[in-house]
Amino acid sequence: MKAVFNRFVLMAFLSLCFCTTVFAVTMKYQDLTVLGHSVRLQIPEGTEVEFLGTMDGPRFLDLGPDNELLIGSNNSKIYRCPSPYTTPDLLVNLPGRNHSVAYRNGRLYVAETAALHQASYNGLSTDLNSGSFSVYVKLPSATGGHWSRTVMIGPDHALYVALGISGNCSDEYLGNHYDFERRRGGVYKLDESGAIPKLVPFSSGLRNPIGLAFDLSTNELWVTNAGSDDLGFDFPREIFSRLTQGSFHGMPWFQFIHGSFQAQDCIKIEPPRPATEAVSPSITFDARSTPEGIAFMPDSTLGLGFSGNAIVAIHGSWAKPPGGGDESRRSPKLVMVVFSNNEPQRVEDIVTGFQRNDGSRFARPSGVLVGRDGYLYFTSDRGDVEGLFRLKPSTPSTTAPSMTSWLPLLFDRE
Repeated sequence: MKAVFNRFVLMAFLSLCFCTTVFAVTMKYQDLTVLGHSVRLQIPEGTEVEFLGTMDGPRFLDLGPDNELLIGSNNSKIYRCPSPYTTPDLLVNLPGRNHSVAYRNGRLYVAETAALHQASYNGLSTDLNSGSFSVYVKLPSATGGHWSRTVMIGPDHALYVALGISGNCSDEYLGNHYDFERRRGGVYKLDESGAIPKLVPFSSGLRNPIGLAFDLSTNELWVTNAGSDDLGFDFPREIFSRLTQGSFHGMPWFQFIHGSFQAQDCIKIEPPRPATEAVSPSITFDARSTPEGIAFMPDSTLGLGFSGNAIVAIHGSWAKPPGGGDESRRSPKLVMVVFSNNEPQRVEDIVTGFQRNDGSRFARPSGVLVGRDGYLYFTSDRGDVEGLFRLKPSTPSTTAPSMTSWLPLLFDRE
């Protein structure tokens, strides 16, 4: 009852204090040199980007029980970074590509391409090795293709896992009438009521859903999704969408182009659901930009313009327009999806400049997370610099307490 009351009080507080004011962010330049590599970034006035430490291909992040950062990677490594987050350490090598991690109730969950793994974990005093882990639930992977698997804990304490289809037009869908290895392209919610957890489809019709995040002011789940690569450089645009139980988002049978769903010619199999049931995206990003991690900003530590909005890591594209050089690829950056009345309104650049004029890349953002200090942490898994960064106030405020001290009351994962 106490937890329920605390959540009720906090949600009421958030509804009063975190109404988003819609205004443009004023940008400034920051020169940054890391490991001999220099870049000129554009960032919001009143903030600065700080490099914290090198890692090998770091991807998505979560907070552990001792306020430590737990970080997956695009390879076998899982990292741990104690506060103040300047010394990332290798926590464990676990075979596979361990894109994301999540902590709940004394357990560490690692989403690797073929399975969700678990191990007992109790904070900084815990030592792990590969033998500490067991398979919690197998994930479809035999058809290859998109390798990332994103795991997160919802405000209902449930585990959610996202995975993409294997290609552009693969006949794969989160439905029991499909063979297990072809049940791909969406988000599962685990049913853990029995001795063996079950993958229960939550939302389907997503080609490559990489970023997942709950807006804790509404308890709504949002996703970033990379669209098809076979329709040129400009279409379809990448999407940012609200997910609900049973929602269908069309792919790969339908792509959202010019404001409506259009049938894909490259897939001849009858779609499992009609286009009339497909949910339109709330916001779109440039095609081929590859949006990845999402972090909702629950307070104004970085300025009032951030409160209630979502930060998205744009990983940047490998593709180029016809006849274009490397400088014409979609640039890596951090953007902000600006909300008003719980609805996305527009997208604003927050940190740019990772891609230089010649097309070389200083960094490629992947995971984003708001720490309990209210600062924004983000990883780069490619480019000149692979490691952990932080966006923080250039002059920390001492006039108001950080609202992140309230965050554990939203849902206690202990």
